[in-house]
Amino acid sequence: MSVVSLLRDALGARVDVSEQARQDARSDRSGHAAVGLPQAVVHAESVDDVQQTMRIATATRTPVVVRGAGTGLAGAANAGDGEIVLSLRRMDAVLEVRPDDLLAVVEPGILNADLNAHLAAHGLWWAPDPASRDISTVGGNIATGAGGLLCAKYGVVRDAVLGVDLVLADGRLLHLGHRSVKGVTGLDLTALVVGSEGTLGVVVGATLKLRRLVPGETCTVTATFPGVRAAAAGSAAVTAAGIQPAIMELMDAASLTAVHALLGLPAPTPGAAQLTIQTDGPAARAEAEDIAAILSAHEGVPVVSHDPVEGDRLLAVRRSMHAAMASLGTTLIEDVSVPRSAMPAMFDEIARIEREFEMVIPTVAHAGDGNLHPNFIFEGPETPARVWEAADELFRAAIRLGGTLTGEHGIGVLKRRWLADELGEDQWRLQRDIAAVFDPLGILNPGKVFSPDA
Repeated sequence: MSVVSLLRDALGARVDVSEQARQDARSDRSGHAAVGLPQAVVHAESVDDVQQTMRIATATRTPVVVRGAGTGLAGAANAGDGEIVLSLRRMDAVLEVRPDDLLAVVEPGILNADLNAHLAAHGLWWAPDPASRDISTVGGNIATGAGGLLCAKYGVVRDAVLGVDLVLADGRLLHLGHRSVKGVTGLDLTALVVGSEGTLGVVVGATLKLRRLVPGETCTVTATFPGVRAAAAGSAAVTAAGIQPAIMELMDAASLTAVHALLGLPAPTPGAAQLTIQTDGPAARAEAEDIAAILSAHEGVPVVSHDPVEGDRLLAVRRSMHAAMASLGTTLIEDVSVPRSAMPAMFDEIARIEREFEMVIPTVAHAGDGNLHPNFIFEGPETPARVWEAADELFRAAIRLGGTLTGEHGIGVLKRRWLADELGEDQWRLQRDIAAVFDPLGILNPGKVFSPDA
């Protein structure tokens, strides 16, 4: 009996074998597409659906790729020849909200924005704030260890997950983590699952750590600088002064020009870079004025706004970055992080790579935590070898500066060849061995994170 027949017998109409559904599951927003077509897309609607799918996959030794909204940027949820796609997008319920305990229990398919709209009625919010918050799922955030614009002050996904319900490759269901503020019983398997990119199990539920809505106002500071290095130095000075804004985003000249063109805004000053900073809470006004003074002392020309509508409009410029890059051609959106004090040096490295490879690399950064997103623009569906050579230089420069290959997008397919360079051979082997304990047959997201031929 075929795998598709077994799935259909168990799950009926929730098994989709249409060519369109299978084609859609081959790619994400990275521009990368897997080779070949998956056998079927299972639209799971319950934990039982997931368990049945995994039992069939184990019995038939069929690879499974777990998928949410498909907004990833590393190819981690792309499914190819002969694989089963396990879509969790329909599992989007908020199962429980406990304002007294500052937690919520949710299914993985709920969108970030929808979750926070639901929580707002309780005076609560979930802090992770990726730029894709309107279209990305909580489960996808957990799988990639997502970050976002607010993470410098309020933390990343890893800081906001108390526990996960995990279906293993053989269909067993585990309840990892806890509902209490503290919990150190045994090994922290919840933290291990966060950022594991579907290689350890299927997250079918999450217990999330919430925050109360921040009282007070939000102030926005925008500052232009003569160049990107000056802007990076200005952001580093804000951090060094001990001020912690909610958001501190940097756009270099190329990215700023592209976004202004997309939004129909007046062209910025040639070569100018921009910082957009938001402060919140009772001290928002005082912090905004202090930040403006610091930026003025570091070649910046700041403007402070206390109007929340204006603040949202200014921040929309930064949030339009992905669309602006897409308007220029096919985009390889990269994601490296360095210590915040090393950001000016990292921008120097990007400028060097631009000169050596004779290309423009529009770059934005979560300047509050040293996470940079350089963008490589090219024509056609395949990434040219020269772009990968430039990316190789970029990754090695970040590691030399004490940084990392990825701050929030994950490894997926696109960065697996550099993983051992950062981890070292012993840790790389150890991580592979740990994954094999969870998935001894190697059917969960094979070929992702770890090179398949190693």
